[in-house]
Amino acid sequence: MASPEPGPFAVRGPSGALAGEAIGDGPPIVLLHGITATRRYVVHGSKALARAGYRQVTYDARAHGSSDPAPAGGSYGYAELVADLEAIVEAQVGEGKFVLGGHSMGAHAAVAYALEHADRVAGLVVIGPVYMGFIDAEALESWDRLADGLERSGVEGFMEAFDRNLDPAWRDVVLRFTRERMNQHQHPEALAQALREVPRSAPFEAMSDLELLDVPALVVASHDVADPGHPYAVAAAYAEALPNARLVSEEESASPLAWQGGRLGRTIDEFARSDAVRSRVQS
Repeated sequence: MASPEPGPFAVRGPSGALAGEAIGDGPPIVLLHGITATRRYVVHGSKALARAGYRQVTYDARAHGSSDPAPAGGSYGYAELVADLEAIVEAQVGEGKFVLGGHSMGAHAAVAYALEHADRVAGLVVIGPVYMGFIDAEALESWDRLADGLERSGVEGFMEAFDRNLDPAWRDVVLRFTRERMNQHQHPEALAQALREVPRSAPFEAMSDLELLDVPALVVASHDVADPGHPYAVAAAYAEALPNARLVSEEESASPLAWQGGRLGRTIDEFARSDAVRSRVQS
């Protein structure tokens, strides 16, 4: 059997063209990437979901990768990210329920969409969430520093601002894949604006909102040594708040599950095959 190959697409969203790709045939799974990443960096090029019989849909968020930036006067808040996702769902999913997931910024956007459209979501995959119902002022300083570096000196300026307090055991790996993904963006000036605006936007009001989200959920946590920017405790709090959630992670000394594309894809497949998700797909 030939290996499935991704088919590119462009969807006209509120901000302009959203560049994406779909791979595989079967029930749709829509995956959203994190800030400064692109569509490749959710399951990292893995074809596990396509081979397992799903249609995996991914796309570059506005100002990321090959997607257009927001129009003049436009924004990069979660309301806008959800509107973009709605356009993707209309064009690439159509009617019926589907599995929705995302990493970091993408996880927050997925949760925000699910809170508005729970009737469309068969299952929710929350990978490496950060938002805890409030805006962290200290974190904003860090995001502003990254934006300043990107505006001042492009990728090199971003990397200089990024290379702080990394664990020595993981530093080379983190710097390598961060540089790799930063080189994928066609609109760095707009990305710098997104770096300032996304962290200042709230995807929902309070963690208690998650208690109302009665859909099957898989929460993927990372241990803090390798990935302190996505604290394990935050993922655990999401799993506690969501009524029907299961928390998974890697072994404590291993590379984060969120970085292991094939293993993450197989974990999502296992979740999507659960009776709880399948019953919603069929309802």
